[in-house]
Amino acid sequence: MNNPIIALLGNPNVGKTSLFNRITKLNQKVGNYPGITVEKREGQVKANNKTYRIIDLPGTYTLFPSSMDEEVVFNTLVDKKSSFRPNLVVVVAEPTNLKRSIILYQQARELGLPAIFVINMIDEAKEKGITIDIQKLEHLLNTKVYETNARTGQGIDQLIKNFDTVPPMYISKFSLPKEADAALEETKRLFPLDTEYHTWQYLAKGEVSFLSKEKNQSIQQIRDKYQLRAEKLQKDEAILRSKSLDSSLAELYVKDEASNKNKTNTIDSILLHPIFGYIIFFGILFLIFQAIYTWSGPAMDFIDGLFGDLAAYTQTALPAGPLTDLLSNGIIKGIGGIVIFIPQIVILYIFISIMEETGYMSRVVFLMDRWLRPFGLNGKSVIPLISGVACAVPAVMSARNIENSKERLVTILVTPFMTCSARLPIYIVLIGLVIPDNRVGGFQLQGIVLFVMYLLGIFAALLSAVILTKVIKSKHKSFLIFELPTYKTPDWKNVALNVWEKASSFVFGAGKIILAISVILWALGSFGPNDKFSRAEEYVTKDNPNLSEADLEHEVSSYRLEHSFLGYLGMAIEPVVEPLGYDWKMGIGLISSFAAREVFVGTMATVYSLGDEVDIEDETSKTTVLGKMKSEINRNTGLPAYNLASGVSLLLFYAFAMQCMSTIAAVKRETGSWKWTLIQLSFMTGLAYFSALIAYQLLK
Repeated sequence: MNNPIIALLGNPNVGKTSLFNRITKLNQKVGNYPGITVEKREGQVKANNKTYRIIDLPGTYTLFPSSMDEEVVFNTLVDKKSSFRPNLVVVVAEPTNLKRSIILYQQARELGLPAIFVINMIDEAKEKGITIDIQKLEHLLNTKVYETNARTGQGIDQLIKNFDTVPPMYISKFSLPKEADAALEETKRLFPLDTEYHTWQYLAKGEVSFLSKEKNQSIQQIRDKYQLRAEKLQKDEAILRSKSLDSSLAELYVKDEASNKNKTNTIDSILLHPIFGYIIFFGILFLIFQAIYTWSGPAMDFIDGLFGDLAAYTQTALPAGPLTDLLSNGIIKGIGGIVIFIPQIVILYIFISIMEETGYMSRVVFLMDRWLRPFGLNGKSVIPLISGVACAVPAVMSARNIENSKERLVTILVTPFMTCSARLPIYIVLIGLVIPDNRVGGFQLQGIVLFVMYLLGIFAALLSAVILTKVIKSKHKSFLIFELPTYKTPDWKNVALNVWEKASSFVFGAGKIILAISVILWALGSFGPNDKFSRAEEYVTKDNPNLSEADLEHEVSSYRLEHSFLGYLGMAIEPVVEPLGYDWKMGIGLISSFAAREVFVGTMATVYSLGDEVDIEDETSKTTVLGKMKSEINRNTGLPAYNLASGVSLLLFYAFAMQCMSTIAAVKRETGSWKWTLIQLSFMTGLAYFSALIAYQLLK
């Protein structure tokens, strides 16, 4: 076989993905498993005259799934017809807790799959005073045990070279529960599988998703006949396996408990303190938002100037005409309106990645669990809510780990209130327009307002959760059970890779939409339905015969834009948004940003650039989009279009409105219901509109 499949299997937080990155040397791609929204990470490595397909399976503690992530692991290993069924399973363990990893290894081998065992983060074992007897472990597992350090690359080459080594035949020393013997024999007659344990998996699984309804019913009839419950069979197996390993594990390694616990306990005593823990967490959040404004300034100024110069140069270097205008004012300025925010996105993801790499993010989950329960949210809801700060789409998908259906639904419905990275460019632009660049108590006022916007999203999510919990009834309640990982020094390669993936996804993912919308907006703004567009100069001159050349040019551009297709579309929207303090140009921005929130900035860049004639020799003609937005006058009020009242109104609208079409699609996919999707969309839109309306009417 020229393309053997190697599957990495392991518990969460054992460094499995770091090992995957090392093995594939970042030659990888990310997608979804067929028919579901679970992320699939697959890469390649060439060795032994072959190209190996490396699959990074989702982290799991057992082959019996309780979530969609774990269902993927079950289907991949148990379904003989799976296109991802591996030729070799690499079970990845971490040295401080071998038992659960050994159980996974045993289950894989007893399914008839070749498997090897890898102890990752071996350097941490020495730091924590843990000594492992590798020879005894190899004897227990009847396979080669490899020691690796994914951070430094130690042991990786040896591991890859041995992908072709066939593990010795595995003789199981584990006996399945006796009360299921008769049922097991009957199941064997229905399904000719490789091993007895393979048959056991069918019997002990509540419903095998890759089997037909009729076959699942046949298995259920066998369970009913012998009065067996799938959940009890799974529990019995787990207890028996755990007990059978206790004596063996006692001989495998010795822990220096003082060395192992002191450092972690000391840090946790501070970060998990009932008072100081929360102060530190909110202090970190405050630092992040201050950094987003303060540290990114020079890079933003450079990018802003670069795209301004590029647009100006394009107009002077190319012949005048529609294509030049499209390139300079449609495409370049539209994309530039997004690229300028790369520094903030990078800073945001650097902080998030470091929090994840060090293990602090798990502590945040633990801290916030107690505070979320009164709002009707499961402790596991913390993960989607925190993920929502990056992007609502994967955040909504991550709610699949919540077993309780009611709490999963509530989490999905409130997660889009969290301020995602796509809202960040909008907040930065609007705050920069209407909030003065002053300092309060030594802190930048604009950074404080940005922090408040994030808190507002959290408040909206929690308040909505309370309401939904009252509406949606359920008799069952789930609990947060997870293991706090040990503290680690960040793997800076992983941090850099994560930041690159997220930032490039933000730019290139949104860029496709932005480019298309920029071209459409340019076309709508560059053509009109009647002679008021084509003969704009005649109409303006007739009404204002004494204008200077500069004023005439400006008035003609404004008149032409107002009577373009884009202008008429904006006029049609204006009656709806005028009570919120918006003009027709803002209305265009609201509609276009429904495709993706960050498109609002690119749209404004395009709208306020249409009709411009830029002279590269004239510095005054290089006015940035922000400058144009600041000087824009609302023709209905005669006031600056972006004043405190309209700015706060826009901020509230974007804080509460549904984020984008992709989020709607994710919610529909995860809930399987248009009912809840439309309820969510209607509620968020109504809340956004009336909040913006009240704010504008009070502040104008």
